[in-house]
Amino acid sequence: MSGYLEVLTPQNSQIIFIDQQPQMAFGVQSIDRQVLKNNVVGLAKAAKAFDIPTTITTVETLGFSGHTYPELLAVFPQNKILERTSMNSWDDQNVRDALAANGRKKVVVSGLWTEVCNTTFALCAMLEGGYQIYMVADASGGTSMDAHKYAMDRMVQAGVVPVTWQQVLLEWQRDWARKETYDAVVAIAREHSGAYGMGIDYAYTMVHNAPERASHGETIGPRPAT
Repeated sequence: MSGYLEVLTPQNSQIIFIDQQPQMAFGVQSIDRQVLKNNVVGLAKAAKAFDIPTTITTVETLGFSGHTYPELLAVFPQNKILERTSMNSWDDQNVRDALAANGRKKVVVSGLWTEVCNTTFALCAMLEGGYQIYMVADASGGTSMDAHKYAMDRMVQAGVVPVTWQQVLLEWQRDWARKETYDAVVAIAREHSGAYGMGIDYAYTMVHNAPERASHGETIGPRPAT
């Protein structure tokens, strides 16, 4: 249990994206699907910024599930895609080999669906591989609210740590004095963190008098009509 008391760092963790594919997303009812994709891509950019070893695995791409989101692939254009037939990624030797090659026992997981592919992978990877699993709840989705909730409950009971994508991003950053990743983290937050990102722009421009990020035409007015 002591391993779970350690915070996630860029040096002790790796990440796996499981079946982030359109046909799988079509069935998701536990989270708005546009929000889901936003969170997945934000998490991917976080992994890229901190040079986290990343595994991408897919199931039945041509026969059923379709190709991985292009926005996710654009973050990792050089990554191999590990294709499977099994719903449980742990049943595929290429996936096991990729995780082992990264040499890190803390595995951050973002996948579809929570109650099937995420749960079976998490339980088997913990039992048979000795991995510590951190399940990104808001970068994963289930076929209903209940399906997602009870799958998360089952995994937590087994020792999986539930996290959110922004929590992972900021846990990796940890200290704003880490300037080598500061700009990347702020950029990710601006683009993917909703009101938090808007707040960053507001603080920069209105409090610190920084220039606007976007260029635009001349501001005209006000001119009250008579």
